[in-house]
Amino acid sequence: MKLVVLGSAAGGGFPQWNCNCAQCAGVRAGQPGLRARTQSSVAVGGPDDWVLVNASPDVLQQIRATPALQPGRALRDTGIAGVLLADGQIDHTTGLFMLRERGRPLPLWCTDPVYDDLTQGNPIFNVLGHFCGVDRQRVTLDGTAFEVPGVPGLRIRALPLKSKPAPFSPHRECPVDGDNVGFIFENSATGRRIFYAPGLAEIEPHVWEAMTTSDVVMVDGTFWTDDEMVRLGISTKLGSQIGHLAQSGASGMLDWLSRLPASTQKWLIHINNTNPILNEHSPERAACTAAGVGVSFDGLEIEF
Repeated sequence: MKLVVLGSAAGGGFPQWNCNCAQCAGVRAGQPGLRARTQSSVAVGGPDDWVLVNASPDVLQQIRATPALQPGRALRDTGIAGVLLADGQIDHTTGLFMLRERGRPLPLWCTDPVYDDLTQGNPIFNVLGHFCGVDRQRVTLDGTAFEVPGVPGLRIRALPLKSKPAPFSPHRECPVDGDNVGFIFENSATGRRIFYAPGLAEIEPHVWEAMTTSDVVMVDGTFWTDDEMVRLGISTKLGSQIGHLAQSGASGMLDWLSRLPASTQKWLIHINNTNPILNEHSPERAACTAAGVGVSFDGLEIEF
């Protein structure tokens, strides 16, 4: 069983198409220590069939870069057995449009609030009804594990997270459980677990329990500091106001990750183009390395 990182950047990717910050400009110039990244998504399963976790706008590029997702068992074929959504954000759902040529309804798992987002605020599911259609399965938050047909041995549980739904969400200013979720992926043969949460604003007790009982923890790496984009003049909002816990400082993500057992693999994902940890030669990246925390990159594979 594997988790493959298809995309490790936050919305907009790295470099972002319209951004001329020092890091985006550095990627375009081929500056050492900076590598391009597509928008956040992973695939879990293997060797032949996989669960696509979030469908980023870069999904076609990600499929081309991941041969396991494009097997040749028939004239038209895919290794994507189903799609699992952690939220209804643009950078996690727009890629669904790119899968519209599927010859039958797309198996898709999401919570009720995310279903609301994608049928009301941004009616992606309604549009797909004119193409392949969506075979939507309900994700509950009662701790019940489920499996995706075609990916045997992978047990999945969802848990609610404190974050923010998309700006178009009916719940934008009054978040509800299920707007954003994390997933525990368990290999039923080995009992090994991965906790995956690309958008995470607060480490609540049930989240901490999931982190401490997992062999691999892959969590929100969006910002290094809470005021990162404000200081750069890119935004008027703090990271915490849009649903992300910064890495630095007391009770920041690195602080929390440092409390996990030394045997736990720790990774950051969904990394914004402004975050200095993207520069492999930066002191912020050195701090991650010293803390035993990895910075995800496209193509990273983790066995569990």
